[in-house]
Amino acid sequence: MKTIKGPGLFLAQFVGTSAPFDSFGAITAWAAECGYRGVQVPSGAEALIDLDQAAASKGYCDELSGQAQANGVCITELSAHIQGQLVAVHPAFDDAFDGFAPAHLRGNPRARQEWAVEQVRKTIDASANLGLDRMAAFSGALAWPYFYPWPQRPAGLVEAAFDELATRWRPILDHADSRGVDICFEIHPGEDLHDGISFEMFLDRVDQHPRARMLYDPSHYLLQQLDYLENIDIYASRIGMFHVKDAEFNPTGRQGVYGGYQPWVQRAGRFRSPGDGQVDFKGVFSRLTTHGFDGWAVVEWECALKHPEDGAREGAAFVRDHIIRVTERAFDDFADGGADHAANLRMLGLKA
Repeated sequence: MKTIKGPGLFLAQFVGTSAPFDSFGAITAWAAECGYRGVQVPSGAEALIDLDQAAASKGYCDELSGQAQANGVCITELSAHIQGQLVAVHPAFDDAFDGFAPAHLRGNPRARQEWAVEQVRKTIDASANLGLDRMAAFSGALAWPYFYPWPQRPAGLVEAAFDELATRWRPILDHADSRGVDICFEIHPGEDLHDGISFEMFLDRVDQHPRARMLYDPSHYLLQQLDYLENIDIYASRIGMFHVKDAEFNPTGRQGVYGGYQPWVQRAGRFRSPGDGQVDFKGVFSRLTTHGFDGWAVVEWECALKHPEDGAREGAAFVRDHIIRVTERAFDDFADGGADHAANLRMLGLKA
């Protein structure tokens, strides 16, 4: 067993144009003041990191790490969620996802996809230059418009989508392997990798690639009504990252899992700040610790009700209180009377 690292904070929901959220130095100092020991950095946030420099220069990465450490935190991982999303986009979502790409690429899906692949590769290189062995990403989605089987899906449609998804990601995974970096796909609705079975379908097509791992976020599983504790038992060897995000699901006679197109506040299932929802985090931390998870517990603030700065401050204390410092001895060692082979035989009524 290992003691989970933390608390960490994912900065994607906080970076902005006003202080202290508009520069790497200021936001890391703020995170430390909130009680965090680490920060997860979105690689596309230009206010926080120059990805081109980070991918090409270890010296630049050393300076960035040094600045974080001087402010009391370390960089836990880089995230390429947005860029990973653009590796595979169904045409139905072209307009919606064009905003994730630079303006000069909008309206050009092929160029946008090529840019996204290069961005993910640069995030891999930057991670290696920072001395990190894992990063986060979305998988993107080609089959998602067909997740509900009506109209009836033509035979082979989903298989063709996953074949293509694997074809796009396999070279990226191979590059990650060459740099010693795992790609932890956040298992997330809206992505083709949205639950355990879909993740397995992808793994089969990339030959169980050792660099393809999971970012575990129980909030997405609770909203799908998936057993998020058993999921840890099944996929422990593939879980490389952990987001601490809460959720609640309160179905009514009028709406359930699909939410009736309502805004987040009015949905039966909605995200909450850690401790305000229904996720059994004592169980989650216990299962991850039992299975030897060696990564960070990183708060991802997404809440339909609470102010983000309050959620951040409370989240640091919440994670700190849930981390289990693993024991180095058994609780009943005091009663150990010692034994040897001959004594064991005597206790069994056997002759030595």
